[in-house]
Amino acid sequence: MKLEIKKLLYDIKESVESIEYYLGEKRDFNIYIADKMLRRAVEREFEIIGEAMNRIEKIDSTIHISSSKQIINMRNRVIHGYDKIDNEIIWGTIIKYLPKLKQEIEDLLS
Repeated sequence: MKLEIKKLLYDIKESVESIEYYLGEKRDFNIYIADKMLRRAVEREFEIIGEAMNRIEKIDSTIHISSSKQIINMRNRVIHGYDKIDNEIIWGTIIKYLPKLKQEIEDLLS
């Protein structure tokens, strides 16, 4: 695996761990909705994750990350459609895709 891809995978891992840290153990949607700074921080981490995945696909399309297309699309929406961000979709992505994404990235890095 190329060094550049490893760096991008590490960036994804770091952003996933940052989201987990920001949300804490409780992971309460109502707290998330009420805290604009928290929402913006999570959105920024998704931008990083999506951009890293996009670069990985361009460098080596054989690397498989199961939710890559959805996260790249979400990144594009966060960046280009900031006024149309759906907090429920972001929250659903956190709950449904983030744990699996973290495991896949750790597997690729090991």
